[in-house]
Amino acid sequence: MSSNNLNDTKSHVHELFETIAPKYDMMNDLMSFGQHKVWRKKTMKIMNVQKGQTALDLCCGTCDWTIDLAKASETGHITGLDFSEQMLDVGRQKVAEAGLNKQIKLVQGNAMELPFEDNSFDYVTIGFGLRNVPDYEQVVSEMLRVVKPGGQIVCLEMSKPQKQPFKSIYYFYFEKMVPLLGKMFAKQFAAYKWLPDSLKLFLDAKELRQLFEKVGAVNVVVKNFFWGIAALHIGRKTN
Repeated sequence: MSSNNLNDTKSHVHELFETIAPKYDMMNDLMSFGQHKVWRKKTMKIMNVQKGQTALDLCCGTCDWTIDLAKASETGHITGLDFSEQMLDVGRQKVAEAGLNKQIKLVQGNAMELPFEDNSFDYVTIGFGLRNVPDYEQVVSEMLRVVKPGGQIVCLEMSKPQKQPFKSIYYFYFEKMVPLLGKMFAKQFAAYKWLPDSLKLFLDAKELRQLFEKVGAVNVVVKNFFWGIAALHIGRKTN
């Protein structure tokens, strides 16, 4: 992808998320029938975060996963990064309400150019954000760069079901119904038209595993949720 196309994509996605920030949490619950919370809870159980461990949550949005990481770590420093200031504003309110201001730091930044030193975090996570970046490989490479040796990079993302007839039902819902839900409940048809469009362009679970391995992650684990609607990928950095 050319630099001009990358910049156009970044600008487009940034504008969309700035617009939908106030309704983002409500729409996530509505679109996934609340399943995104179930998937994240299962992911946290697999990750097994220990007291005092540190984490970086990329594309943290309104900070639900950031807060989960802080609670699991209890004392470890957690950083949330997102390019949308409007999303971070919502997140800051939630962090404050949870009483976690001292433990969580929120940063506006670019997931493709992380402003952190190598080997800085025990975990680097990205939840439902990788498909919205212009360069998947660059983001996963950056995740691996800043995680500590032996640490985990974790991606929880929408995926592509393979089996019929569920595959057809799924794509009909995402392509036809989700934009209508966005128009009805968030007054944003274009933004929620982007979500199914981004999913069609995104990697399937096998391709994403190959990308993890390409950038150097080892012991890559893949777990599909709900017949492949979502997929969890966890890779480790070599010691």
